[in-house]
Amino acid sequence: GMTRLLLTEIPFFREIIVSSFSCEHCGWNNTEIQSAGRIQDQGVRYTLTVRAQEDMNREVVKTDSATTRIPELDFEIPAFSQKGGLISRAVSGLEQDQPTRRANEEAMAERIDEFIVKLKELKQVASPFTLIIDDPSGNSFVENPYAPRKDDALVITHYNRTLQQEEKLGLQAEEPEEKPEEEDLRNEVLQFNTNCPECNAPAQTNMKLVQIPHFKEVIIMATNCENCGHRTNEVKSGGAVEPLGTRITFYITDPSDMTRDLLKSETCSLEIPELEFELGMAVLGGKFTTLEGILKDIRELVTKNPFTLGDSASPGQTEKLQEFSQKLDQILEGNMKAHFVMDDPAGNSYLQNVYAPEDDPEMKVEHYKRTFDQNEELGLNDMKTEGYETGLASQR
Repeated sequence: GMTRLLLTEIPFFREIIVSSFSCEHCGWNNTEIQSAGRIQDQGVRYTLTVRAQEDMNREVVKTDSATTRIPELDFEIPAFSQKGGLISRAVSGLEQDQPTRRANEEAMAERIDEFIVKLKELKQVASPFTLIIDDPSGNSFVENPYAPRKDDALVITHYNRTLQQEEKLGLQAEEPEEKPEEEDLRNEVLQFNTNCPECNAPAQTNMKLVQIPHFKEVIIMATNCENCGHRTNEVKSGGAVEPLGTRITFYITDPSDMTRDLLKSETCSLEIPELEFELGMAVLGGKFTTLEGILKDIRELVTKNPFTLGDSASPGQTEKLQEFSQKLDQILEGNMKAHFVMDDPAGNSYLQNVYAPEDDPEMKVEHYKRTFDQNEELGLNDMKTEGYETGLASQR
C-alpha cells in the first residue's frame, strides 16, 4: 500500500502531521495524526456535551497519549491503545471478533452486540451524551465552531501532570538544586542559556524581580533570539495565591486608556462582552504589558492563522473573524467604547489605576470567594500547609 504524510495547521490550535494509508488490493485504509510540536507544559481535558448532529461534525485531534471516555455508556478507550477515529473505530474493533465470540461465548457476544447498537445510536445523537478527551501531553484538540466566541457545550481544563503521567510520556522531572544561601535578586538581572522556541538556535533568557506599585512583586522573563529576531516575554507571580479571587471590570472610554500597565497571570481569563469574546486561562500565558499590547496579542491570536482568513477558510467564518478584527481595531483606535474584564481566581492579575491611591471611576475591582472547582484547578483543595508533620508521622 501507500502512506501519505501531510504537515498542516489547525486553526486556534497548532501544527500536526496527518498520515493516511490505503491499500489498493483489499481496500483497507487508515488515518492517524501526530503532533508536530513538543509536549505541552500542562495536560488538557476537553469535556464536550453532544446535543445535536452538528456536534458530530466537529474536528477532533486525539493523540496516542489521550484517554477517551463516554460516561453515559461507562465506555473508555485507554491511552496508547486505539489509533485513528473514535466511535466508528471502536465499533469496527468490537465487531471484528464477534464471529469467534458467538461460537465460543454466546452470552458475551450478545452483550457486545447490544453495546455496539448503543455506540451506533450515539452517531445519530438519539440522546445527548458527554465526550471526554483527557490528554496529559496537552496535544489533543476539539474544535470550537463558534470561535472566537465562547462555546457553551465545550469545557477546556488545563492541569499539571502527575509523576505517573510524566513517566508514561517519557519525561523526567528535574530535581531542584539546593541553594546554600538565599540571594537578593531584586536589583540584579539574571541570565541563563536556552533555545529559541521558533528556530531552536541558542539564545539567552533574562529574568528579573519587579515590584509593581500598589500591587505586588512579580518575576519577568524575556527571551531575545539574535538568529531569527523572535522576542517573547513571560511573567510569573512572585507571591502566593491570594485568599480571594479577583475580577477587574474596566470601561475603555479614551485612547489614553491603551497605555495602562497590565499584568495577566496564567490563571487569568479575559472577556470583551461587546465582541462576545472570551479568552480562557493559560492561552496567552502570563504577560506584563499594556492594555494596547494585550489587545494586539488577542488580534494576532485570532487572525495570524492562514486557515482562518486564507483561501481555505469558510466564507461564514471569514466574515465573522474580519468583523471581529475590525471592531477590535476600533477599540484600539479609541473609536469604540467597550468593557474589558479580567477574572483571576488566584488573585494575581492587575490593571493600572492612574488615579491611585484614589478609586478609578471607570474601573470596578471585585474580590470573590473561589468555588470548589476553581480551588481544584489551582490545586488548593489537597494542599495542607499546617499540621502536615503529624500526618507524615502517622503514615510511617
